[in-house]
Amino acid sequence: MPKKSLLKAIPKVDKFIEDPQFKDLSKTVLLPLVRAKFDTLRKEILNDKVTSINEVELRSGILEKYHDIMRPSLQKVINATGVIVHTNLGRSLINPESFDRAKEIATSYNNLEYDLEKGKRGERYSHLSSLFTKLLDCEDVLVVNNNASAVFLVLNTFAKRKEVIVSRGELVEIGGSFRIPEVMKNSGAKLVEVGTTNKTHLSDYTDNITHRTKMLMKVHKSNYAIEGFSSEVEFKDISKLAKVYDLLDYYDLGSGHLVDLPYGLNNSERSLKKIMKDDPSLVSFSGDKLFGSVQAGFIIGKKELIAKLKKNQLLRMLRVDKLTLSILTEDIKSYLLEEYKNIPTLNMLFKDVSELKTNAKVLTDEIQDIVNYEVIDTTTLIGGGSTPNRKIPSVAVTIKIKNYSPNKIQTLFREKNIIGRIEDDTFLLDFRTIELKDINYIKESIKCLVTS
Repeated sequence: MPKKSLLKAIPKVDKFIEDPQFKDLSKTVLLPLVRAKFDTLRKEILNDKVTSINEVELRSGILEKYHDIMRPSLQKVINATGVIVHTNLGRSLINPESFDRAKEIATSYNNLEYDLEKGKRGERYSHLSSLFTKLLDCEDVLVVNNNASAVFLVLNTFAKRKEVIVSRGELVEIGGSFRIPEVMKNSGAKLVEVGTTNKTHLSDYTDNITHRTKMLMKVHKSNYAIEGFSSEVEFKDISKLAKVYDLLDYYDLGSGHLVDLPYGLNNSERSLKKIMKDDPSLVSFSGDKLFGSVQAGFIIGKKELIAKLKKNQLLRMLRVDKLTLSILTEDIKSYLLEEYKNIPTLNMLFKDVSELKTNAKVLTDEIQDIVNYEVIDTTTLIGGGSTPNRKIPSVAVTIKIKNYSPNKIQTLFREKNIIGRIEDDTFLLDFRTIELKDINYIKESIKCLVTS
């Protein structure tokens, strides 16, 4: 067909998008795709790259691009890495029942900032404080959108243009280049480093206290451990020293937990309840790590200090919304009732190895005739900047597919939104983090991979 005839055969845009296949699609997204495709088509005709026009193929190609754009980028994945608090996979899971109860509040008008008893404006933070103060026997609590915000708010409120003493062994950097020295600098506080990387003594704090000192700060070493010839000062000793000099003591705990941890983890990680016995000025920690709830940053401590934090103008930029408050409230109730199975993070952590083997058998019974596998004992990490370098036992199923390398197998599973890990040059699915309800999908995905 001559070029001129081909050019005339390109459909009119307005007529083309009237096709029933495009009904109910977003014209805002669709029109640029159609125009771009037609522009490309014209150039290809003029360059002799196209000799015919197939409208069916045109529609099909445009529809495919449209759905690629409209498909949600944020998707459900199955965490088969064994890392319970996986930062890249959304950290802690939300209990579905907590979410359902919160949904009713979040999808209705509510008393977020309204005092039903007094009939006037209330405070959003009060919805948590009455429960949380009972849970931890603390004077007051403030919740912001994450622990990084909590650290910044504390430093900016109490130590702006003042000195804060921190051990050199605790100048951490965590995911996303969050560095304590940089946060402190941006907050307006002046960092005073004491001790050495591997050893810090109480005298190091004492010797560096001046009239400009406002705070003694301890930072949890979230993702590393210093071993061997090393020592650090316990927070309770830092807290006592701060009181002697009328200074604030502050513990950036990172990943706080309430219950005694299994597998001997208590030997290196003190619970929030034990830390509160030190009578701290302020402690902050994340809501979506070992606490096992939504993304949030808790600041707990003295009522007069929390009151000052609430007056900081930055708080309006860092505050949490009604959905976060609703879910946190439900999870705190579960803690008060000691219903720890309602906290998915704790539920995964406390599962016995025998239960993990039972769950693995549910999968292997269905795939034993279609793929090479082995059930193995392994170890994993809790993750999320908690219990650094401390491993816990787990159970995994190795998957081997003929002529496929472990990396290729990992890629194939990832295309099915199943995220496993490679260990000892073998791809495996770790059952510490696989939920029972997802095993059937994994089974069907394996069948599909092997037969495709």
